[in-house]
Amino acid sequence: MSEKNYQIRLKSRPKGWVSPENFDYVEAEIPDIGDGQVLIRNLYLSVDPYMRGRMNDAPSYIPPFQIGEVLEAGVVGQVIKSNNPKFAQGDHVVGMLGWELYSRSDGSGLMKVDPSLAPLSYYLGILGMPGMTAYVGLTAIGEAKKGETLFVSAASGAVGSVVGQLGRIFGCHVVGCAGADDKVAYLTQELGFDRAFNYKTAGQVHKKLAELCPAGIDVNFENVGGEILEAALWNMSNFGRIVLCGLIAHYNDEKMAPGPRGMGLIIQRRLKVQGFIVFDHMDLGMEYIQKAAGWLKDGQLKYHESVAEGLDQAPQAFIGMLKGENFGKQVVKLD
Repeated sequence: MSEKNYQIRLKSRPKGWVSPENFDYVEAEIPDIGDGQVLIRNLYLSVDPYMRGRMNDAPSYIPPFQIGEVLEAGVVGQVIKSNNPKFAQGDHVVGMLGWELYSRSDGSGLMKVDPSLAPLSYYLGILGMPGMTAYVGLTAIGEAKKGETLFVSAASGAVGSVVGQLGRIFGCHVVGCAGADDKVAYLTQELGFDRAFNYKTAGQVHKKLAELCPAGIDVNFENVGGEILEAALWNMSNFGRIVLCGLIAHYNDEKMAPGPRGMGLIIQRRLKVQGFIVFDHMDLGMEYIQKAAGWLKDGQLKYHESVAEGLDQAPQAFIGMLKGENFGKQVVKLD
């Protein structure tokens, strides 16, 4: 065990795009633990788009990061000391912990995970929040049904790649978009998407969607916003559902962007547009984990990760993820 802890703290709030100068990499003491607490050696750290919003000093569904404080993320680690009867030394756990090598916790929000079922990093992706988000959005919000057309933006990402595979399992016709040809090939050749396209080279996206979804889109699982959302809106079927999961195209905007054109179509086609937060549906999230473990085992679900090595690489991994440089779920290996 290292004699020192290392942490990444928020140094400044970004204006526009995040830069390495917004982070501090510092040495710290390994924390002591008191009654009811555990000490965790962090092994894998997740970086996700929602963290960009937490870097702003603005109210949201989750408190903002504070200047000078350790950043927080989904983390998988191992308990190395315990004064909490719910956790024993050696247990592997997942929870919201710090961007650091060692974290102290009172056990709140921690969940034991089984390293024999899947690689530990999977509990930050396909067996964690991104996977649960895909399932909740597609079932509770999108109400996807067999025979319907599902369109997924950012389809090769941590959430989108699971959405498309679940759509296939549910019997949907699945169309996705991504920002590189190798990602598009991955969607159709590996994940079983029916059709996919590179939105950067497709020309007019709304026309491409009309070509690939001639009967219209029944469920749009939206991760991007901007031009992609507008294109999907113009191609929605009557009584279609737009699942607003993320708007990554706008997370680094310095000025608020105008809404998509064609909003009148929501009325004309009687569309449902709904945002959601996975934490409001944890019962469904836990249902998903049980099902997903089986789908992974029998090969119905496949998974791809981008892995950065070392805590000091976490800021660049986060920035790269925001720019779409990752392939699948972006994690940072700390051990």
